[in-house]
Amino acid sequence: MAQPKRRWSKERTRLRRSTWKLEETNLSTCSNCGEAVLSHKACPSCGYYNKRQAVEIKEKTEKKEENN
Repeated sequence: MAQPKRRWSKERTRLRRSTWKLEETNLSTCSNCGEAVLSHKACPSCGYYNKRQAVEIKEKTEKKEENN
């Protein structure tokens, strides 16, 4: 395999790496309850996806009872 003639400087390497930044997540609104939801995911609060019930959500009180 061919080798580079000269080593890249630290500055050039860091400039190249500096473009990798965290991007904001693309949030959309739920068609049923209106809460913010990640794209292409079922709503965590009501369980709807694409205007239909995709996941059945248990009540918060039931979760507490199961843990005790």
